Amino acid sequence: VNTQSASMRPLAVVMMIVGVDEEKGPQVLKVDPAGHFLPFKGTASGAKEQEATNFLEKRVESIPEYSFDETVRTAIVCLGSVLGSDFR
Repeated sequence: VNTQSASMRPLAVVMMIVGVDEEKGPQVLKVDPAGHFLPFKGTASGAKEQEATNFLEKRVESIPEYSFDETVRTAIVCLGSVLGSDFR
């Protein structure tokens, strides 16, 4: 088995797939390193994932009704809140 030595093991990767389905509309899927995927209304990944997830959880009820501009504005506010920066 080639994965028994450390140099042959793949790195863990988390992937988010975003797209628009003709039947269901906008979709966000998060794929974990084991290959499991889950649908989300809003998700985050990376060093400050928990802070961003907490921010999005507070707004999860109103996310489906967001327009494109509201969605972009929420994403920018989330980045600013988590990173401590002011995006303008």
